[in-house]
Amino acid sequence: MTAVRSPKKRVATVTKEEVFSMAEKRTVVVDERKDGLAIQDLILIAVLIAAGAVLKLTVSSFLTFAGMKPNFMIAMYCIAIILTRPNLIQSACIGLLVGLVSQIPLLNATPLVNFASELVGAVVCCLLVTIFSRVASRNSLIQNVAFPAVITFVSTIFSGYTFAMIVGVTVSGLEPMAVFGVYAVMVLGTAAMNCVVAAILVPVLRKVLKK
Repeated sequence: MTAVRSPKKRVATVTKEEVFSMAEKRTVVVDERKDGLAIQDLILIAVLIAAGAVLKLTVSSFLTFAGMKPNFMIAMYCIAIILTRPNLIQSACIGLLVGLVSQIPLLNATPLVNFASELVGAVVCCLLVTIFSRVASRNSLIQNVAFPAVITFVSTIFSGYTFAMIVGVTVSGLEPMAVFGVYAVMVLGTAAMNCVVAAILVPVLRKVLKK
């Protein structure tokens, strides 16, 4: 009888240099994804800003309560930043873009002021998203409802008071400290309504978009 030789098993060996090279390639890929917004993100941002403009022109007036109403432009760019997580410069560009859209006469009776107010609001929103993303990251209720509401509320306050400070001081001739009291109801009321919008839409959009 002739002995049957079993086929030799080849064991692949990987050197340390190859392991480090593979790790570096994966790191580069991750870094490239963080550096820029994807096409889908840009489309989402554009759609949300456009939706904010349409809602402000149509639905906003029907949701007025005690002289207060939601500012869908601010709410929508906050939601866009929360969902896409752009960096600080990209967020500033989003704020300036919203300021540009706000120059449409039907959307704004005070030209140019929105460039400053929405720039501030978008930057604050970006900073808060960066901070809160590291807190309770595994708690979906906090990340999808509580934090978006808080982020939108605070961002609206910064945007609103920036707008109020410019208009109140330069147009109405108010003292800077007086602006906080005169516009408190309008700014805080708008912020409260915006945070409700964000708390409702963010979890829905995240589920639909799988973000």
